[in-house]
Amino acid sequence: MNGVGAARRVERRTVPTMEFIGVTTSRSSIMKLFPRWAKILGLGKSRLVGRDIPLDGEPGLYRAAMEQIRYDPLSVGALVTTHKIKLFTAAHDLFDELDPYARLCGEVSCISKRDGRVIGHAKDPITAGRSLDALLGPGYFGRTGGEVLCLGAGGSGTAIFVHLLTRPDPADRSSRIVLVNRERERLDILRSIQKRLDASGVRVEYVHNADPRANDGLMADLPSGSVVINATGMGKDVPGSPITDEGIFPQNGVAWELNYRGDLDFLHQARRQQRTRNLRVEDGWLYFLHGWSEHIAEVFDREITAEEFQALSSEAEAIRG
Repeated sequence: MNGVGAARRVERRTVPTMEFIGVTTSRSSIMKLFPRWAKILGLGKSRLVGRDIPLDGEPGLYRAAMEQIRYDPLSVGALVTTHKIKLFTAAHDLFDELDPYARLCGEVSCISKRDGRVIGHAKDPITAGRSLDALLGPGYFGRTGGEVLCLGAGGSGTAIFVHLLTRPDPADRSSRIVLVNRERERLDILRSIQKRLDASGVRVEYVHNADPRANDGLMADLPSGSVVINATGMGKDVPGSPITDEGIFPQNGVAWELNYRGDLDFLHQARRQQRTRNLRVEDGWLYFLHGWSEHIAEVFDREITAEEFQALSSEAEAIRG
């Protein structure tokens, strides 16, 4: 390892410890669930420790998180939510290796260690993809002609975008994707990502907007069967929804709220139209399960079988219920 980060703010762990880097980590179901999952997966005395960083956190906070993992032998890795892009920007020099998705997307959602090397992964294109494929089933866009409106172009929005552009079967790719974000810089980054991918046959529209009423208009223009995704963090990390109560969801469409906890205003707005619009409404629970299981597998360097994933899901349902 190199000697970057002279001010090594490191706590010496006594058991293998995975960090959870987020905003309000104590409220996540994983804090209760991890010990149960650890037993199922045979992880011994391993534990999960939350590290809360505010949304406007200084770069030094991200570097401190990375120094903990890099320089403490028993800090075995991390899952990163909300701060994926900011952590990458502030501390990319503290990684020995970045996987292809991390380099492509400019973000890190998972940190692992192999033979003393610190590796940054962007797992969301995999986990968001598994979740979306499970929600929609094979050939969804070919069957329905639906389009995609993704509200938010941060880490999760970027991951979904990459997944949608790289599906091998044309029937699994929407002909039109509309990406909305309040920061123009993020949209420019996604434009550059699109140029590096083979995305023929998909029309992408980039909308710089922070007005929920304008998002209502974008949603109203969608054809039947379209998918609307709240990837903004609104309703969890910050209050509110990216649409108003007057917004009309697409007939026979899908509303996907990426969060499973918080006020979840977008989810409640969609549920109020579930019957009248024949709308399928999903929260982020499946995304939560796929995300955490994939990250734990990477951090602890073990595969999770289909049978084990089912056991993890059953344990999670018991906690949720």
